[in-house]
Amino acid sequence: MDLKAFIRDVPGFPQPGILFRDITPLLGNAEALRATLDELTGIAEAARPDCIVGIESRGFIFGVPLADRLGLPFVPVRKPGKLPAARMSVEYSLEYGESQLDIHADALTKGQRAFIVDDLLATGGTALAAAKLVELLDGVVAGFGFVVELEVLGGRERLRGYPVSALLTYA
Repeated sequence: MDLKAFIRDVPGFPQPGILFRDITPLLGNAEALRATLDELTGIAEAARPDCIVGIESRGFIFGVPLADRLGLPFVPVRKPGKLPAARMSVEYSLEYGESQLDIHADALTKGQRAFIVDDLLATGGTALAAAKLVELLDGVVAGFGFVVELEVLGGRERLRGYPVSALLTYA
């Protein structure tokens, strides 16, 4: 199935000069969503993870069903102020400022292999922060799975040393 046919280009969003790759049409088509999850499942399975880590918020859309399909626990990586128990935090840089991601301090055990999922790989800052959180808990990053990769923004290079897979790439 040509999944690119289900990605909508939205010029000028969220600001002028940006071409936004919108996954909403893909989510709205059951067959395309199933095909996306099938491909991500194969990639994740090959990485032999012990858990699936999803990055808020669109990483949850793909991460939870992926964890269910593989019979693995799901670990959320959240924006600040969203996790109720003891947590670890990492601050990181975005194209337009600074941000932070959190993970529960007891989310992983030493040596646990985590497959990190998100919808989009752009500059790689958010994904790298998620990897650092996994490693702060003495976990191992088994790999990354993205639906869309924007190659021109260099995220894959920033994640050098980790296995990275993307279903769709845009130059």
